[in-house]
Amino acid sequence: MTVLLPIPRTTLRLRPWRSEDRQALVDAHRDPLLRRRLTTSLANDAEAQRWLDAQASGWDSATQFSFAVAAVDDTPVGHVVVKVRDAGAAEVGYWTAAQARGRGIAARALEVTSRWALDTQQIVRVNRLDLLHAEDNPASCRVAEKCRYMLAELLPPAPPDFPARGHRHVRTSGC
Repeated sequence: MTVLLPIPRTTLRLRPWRSEDRQALVDAHRDPLLRRRLTTSLANDAEAQRWLDAQASGWDSATQFSFAVAAVDDTPVGHVVVKVRDAGAAEVGYWTAAQARGRGIAARALEVTSRWALDTQQIVRVNRLDLLHAEDNPASCRVAEKCRYMLAELLPPAPPDFPARGHRHVRTSGC
């Protein structure tokens, strides 16, 4: 499926990941901060290809809608995903490559994706989006707040994937 979403006020756009994005993924995952925040770290071309295959499979099964945040030259500078859960609920996640941080890219990409998931797409019913992040990640809290995700609960640690306490933010249809 080809879905292209422009990100307002930027030259960025959201597009499905492609096989030729492997090197950009490996490069982004070399960043120590990104590796610390993600449960998956891609260290080489083969791991990147397996991850890309999983993203394509998510589209095919309508269970996960993963977008590359692409710069004007079409190089990925970030990622945003909607993972469908059950009963109209989904979880969103995102990351921004080190060289693209601090420019509001994550918030703009998340906002466009949230509106798409809740209001535009007609692939699967979604009326609630959950955003989870570690408590010691204030940047993600700011992104959530900018995109109208309300803090719903504090989460206890859940090792090994989530060794620290976390936040669950929620956004529903019509917000």
